[in-house]
Amino acid sequence: MSVSRPGKVIVAGAGLMGRGIAHAFASSGYQTVLTDISAGTLADATAAIGQILDSGVSLGKLAVDEAAAAKARLSSTTDLAAAAAGATLLIETVSENLATKIAMLTEALPHLADECLIASNSSALSVTEIARATARGARVIGMHFFNPVHKMKLVELVRGLETGDEAVAEARMHVAALGKTAILVSDSPGLTTSRMSAMLGNEAMYMLMEGTASAEDIDTAHRMGFNHPLGPLELGDVTGWDTRLAVLRYLHQTLGEKYRPCPLIIKMVAAGRHGRKTGAGVYDYRDGVRVPGSGIRASIS
Repeated sequence: MSVSRPGKVIVAGAGLMGRGIAHAFASSGYQTVLTDISAGTLADATAAIGQILDSGVSLGKLAVDEAAAAKARLSSTTDLAAAAAGATLLIETVSENLATKIAMLTEALPHLADECLIASNSSALSVTEIARATARGARVIGMHFFNPVHKMKLVELVRGLETGDEAVAEARMHVAALGKTAILVSDSPGLTTSRMSAMLGNEAMYMLMEGTASAEDIDTAHRMGFNHPLGPLELGDVTGWDTRLAVLRYLHQTLGEKYRPCPLIIKMVAAGRHGRKTGAGVYDYRDGVRVPGSGIRASIS
């Protein structure tokens, strides 16, 4: 079967990842509908996408008419059923909870055409389990994007037990159309990147809790020692420690003791220090900018 760019892409969930994915598709020529149960979240997401496009113009990376066209291709709604009608690709980016994802898909399924490709952005949960709830296993695949989506070039394609060859081919086509690189992985807990990142971030938090080094020095060691753009604690603040904790708990349950979440992560999440999105994580953020010297246990006694 020949694959062509879909006429309509639905991105379900307007959080950090959802808005990034919606921006990527709208900027790449796709008619894109962003959905969420919260009108306020949708408004914030639309404004954030507009800011990214405007920033691209001001930096000379995007022409004014290209930014305007991308904005025109993007719409938003709280009515998932209406949005799903006529869609040929649906990407779910709702919270990292299997029941929540299945509930969203159950609501959308009666309004999706049989040929609609269904993709999950889950970073750890089983695509096979998600597919089972849809009874359309051949048309379900994982498409795991990375934050910030407009900068990160990798997409993990996750093949569930019943994912068909045509679904894989279509997903690869979409990733290429976004100017990104796809890797294909089998459906296993944490995929490739989430397992490595979870382990690294968890160990960094143990070092911070134990007083091995300050938050700044742990991150500096990683950036300058391994040439990564962000240290593991900085990255956790960007990803969200609530999300990280959910992933670690799932990996701990499925893969064993080595993924037991660091108690400091549990304590931070309980305190509402989820990262940039709440204004504080390992570091504090004022007006969205990290405050120097604000890391938890920033100095070594």
